[in-house]
Amino acid sequence: MKRIAISIGDLNGIGIQLALENHETISRLVEPLYCIDQAMLQQAAKRLNLPIPDGFQTVEDIAPHFTIEPGQVSKASGAYAYASFVKAVELAKAKEVDAITTLPIHKKAWELAGVKYKGHTDALRNFFDAEAIMMLGCPKMYVALYTEHIPLKEVAKSINEADLTRFLIDFYRTAKPTSTVAVLGLNPHAGDDGVLGDEEIIIQKAIDNANSTLRQAQGTCTVAEPVEAYTSPMVPDVAFTPNVRKHYTHYVAMYHDQGLAPLKALYFDEGINVSLNLPILRTSVDHGTAFDIAYQGRGVNGLSYLNAIRYVVDNS
Repeated sequence: MKRIAISIGDLNGIGIQLALENHETISRLVEPLYCIDQAMLQQAAKRLNLPIPDGFQTVEDIAPHFTIEPGQVSKASGAYAYASFVKAVELAKAKEVDAITTLPIHKKAWELAGVKYKGHTDALRNFFDAEAIMMLGCPKMYVALYTEHIPLKEVAKSINEADLTRFLIDFYRTAKPTSTVAVLGLNPHAGDDGVLGDEEIIIQKAIDNANSTLRQAQGTCTVAEPVEAYTSPMVPDVAFTPNVRKHYTHYVAMYHDQGLAPLKALYFDEGINVSLNLPILRTSVDHGTAFDIAYQGRGVNGLSYLNAIRYVVDNS
């Protein structure tokens, strides 16, 4: 049975409720180790009026204790969430766990706590000096993001042949799709042959480079008509229609909302976040801290959390 370190996320949000309510289920799949100390766990469980399950393994000396403020953005909760994440990574580096799963953080809380990273993926890139790739979704459809948490006005100038080529090669090798991956163009109508933008010319060059490299690696460069790893840039507004989507399980989007808006419209409850191209496997829920419902006695949908655990079981 795999052993997984679970970083607890922002304790002012719903992460701890997910951990408590789903412990019995995930314990049948993996051995979870929760990066929260007993004092904070007991405080959260009391506020939630939930019992602490038997076998709920915790880690001491995470970060200074604080008073949980449901639904509030705070420096203390941000510091604890970051320290919990760092502890999970340390356990993975030391081979004490097989993977990590992260519960949701609040980016502003991290900022208030002085954390220099915008999120988990940014931090993982620095921790491992590796080009981590953010992939979100479920087995029905996964979307990888070429650019992530940057302003929309910076996306076009971030698209260059060398970086996109490297991204496409790394993604294909680590995601291991079983069919051709659909690549989205940047502009409306995928540029209409340069009428609406010329970024697709760069994207196509990177696709050609990646396809060539991957063909050679697979020893198929002598095949007359090989199955390519990637499509040419697709028109973004039709790429997720049913007739197109049925042909693809993996997509590459040029920017955050281009890929995640359709993904979440289709598979919001079941989607997960996976960090690829790292020496460790990290999965996460694909939703936020849900401050609006935290500690209110309302049920919380745990499907994304359970799917994040299942991905580790199937892929580590």
